[in-house]
Amino acid sequence: MRWIVYNAIFTLLGLFLAPHYYLKMRRRGGYRANFGNRFGRFTKEQLDGFAKGRPILIHAVSVGEVGVAFQFMEAMRADNPEQRFVVSTTSSTGWKEAERRLTPLDTLIYNALDLPRYVARELDAVKPSAFILVETEIWPNLIRACAARQIPVCLVNGRLSDRTAPSYRRLSFWFGPALRLMKALLVQSELDASRYIAAGADPAAVKVTGSFKFDVARRNPAKEEMWRGLLARLGLDAPRTILLGASTWDGEERLLVECYKRLREKRPGLRLVLVPRHFERRDAVESEIASAGLRPVRKTDLDSGKAEARELTADDVLLGDTTGEIMGLYPFATVTVVGRTFSSKGGQNMIEPCLCGVPTVVGPQTQNFRPVMADLLAANAIVQVPSAEALLPELERLLGDESQRRELGGRASRAVAARRGVVGLCVAAVREAIG
Repeated sequence: MRWIVYNAIFTLLGLFLAPHYYLKMRRRGGYRANFGNRFGRFTKEQLDGFAKGRPILIHAVSVGEVGVAFQFMEAMRADNPEQRFVVSTTSSTGWKEAERRLTPLDTLIYNALDLPRYVARELDAVKPSAFILVETEIWPNLIRACAARQIPVCLVNGRLSDRTAPSYRRLSFWFGPALRLMKALLVQSELDASRYIAAGADPAAVKVTGSFKFDVARRNPAKEEMWRGLLARLGLDAPRTILLGASTWDGEERLLVECYKRLREKRPGLRLVLVPRHFERRDAVESEIASAGLRPVRKTDLDSGKAEARELTADDVLLGDTTGEIMGLYPFATVTVVGRTFSSKGGQNMIEPCLCGVPTVVGPQTQNFRPVMADLLAANAIVQVPSAEALLPELERLLGDESQRRELGGRASRAVAARRGVVGLCVAAVREAIG
């Protein structure tokens, strides 16, 4: 009865949300391709990939989780170079990132809807030797079906946010039995461990290993060279100072534009670069820049030749409306403000600018990176402001003190380097769990 009710609710919820996902498909693009995967239907190319040997199935929701998944896969292959993986993702952005990183040993799919018929089709086709979940998403039917087939299930880099944890606890009637079927839950912090146990996980299976994100962050020399050349053509190389808004969310562009307009009064060499979290928001961000009396300059227009690369003035704002390129931009920022930290969404990745030795500022909402923030704050390696109103004074302070910026950036890069090694611990634990 428990699972009849779950499947009925899941089906009704899916029907209710279908218009939302249809609009999302139209807006982002990419969802139509391989849409049959959602129902356990796969292309000939995908089926041929499955047939090459029993792979490990690893599920990563979107871009951030895909980075974690591939770091784990690379570490697993250190001892077994021929290990095959089927990478399952949920979003079109996750698909694009995974597609970029696939090796000939890997096959990429969209995960099937968590209903028995579609889950069975997926497992019958893939025939995985193990199933690895990354970070948060728990699919009860998929986990139960794996257990019924003697397929071991593990969670790596597990976390439960402030928003997610109460839901898991309230719905422990369904999540608890699924969590107890997992061989190992390798989580980021003691808080995450307590939350999974409260949701019904077996305490003996839960282990605190730390965050993968310190290991996942890597500099990208090729992208850095690309940005170096572009910034030089735009007159944004030294001695210009660049204020970078990284992975910004709705409302944060306006905040940064207003701060920039105040800051440039005393610092005529300052320039603003905005990189929104989702490139499809480019029109809205462009309108925000223009409504403030400034001129937006799209990177995609520069790349295509639609706009001429010229020296940008203080009235111009460079809009980074591309995907997967921000890692190459961080080293050229004078100060970076990390997005989604001034909204209830819980923050974007602040490790990447810290890795590059960039003075990094975040807002009050960083709950998605609680263990990471605890480490960085303990090392005095990042600046967190308590509100949007506190951002301008902090930026004024940092932009006015080169020695403080240099010291903060140095502490940041050292803090990231000191916390690497989590991936290796998790690989060893997973090997032990799945035999």
